[in-house]
Amino acid sequence: MIGIQYVTDEKGRKMAVQIDLKKYRELWEDIEDVLVSQSRRHEKRIPLDKVRAGLLKSGKLPRE
Repeated sequence: MIGIQYVTDEKGRKMAVQIDLKKYRELWEDIEDVLVSQSRRHEKRIPLDKVRAGLLKSGKLPRE
């Protein structure tokens, strides 16, 4: 596959991949989003109402 290269171990097993970012930047961004999401799945969540209230209080969200 053009723009994709696999790094293999001494037995020929695929261990890593190199992606041509000029060609596959959007694909990499999607992969990166999934990885970030998975890494944060155990983080404490903040209810939307609390986030909204904080943004309104700080002036970062206009009042309606």
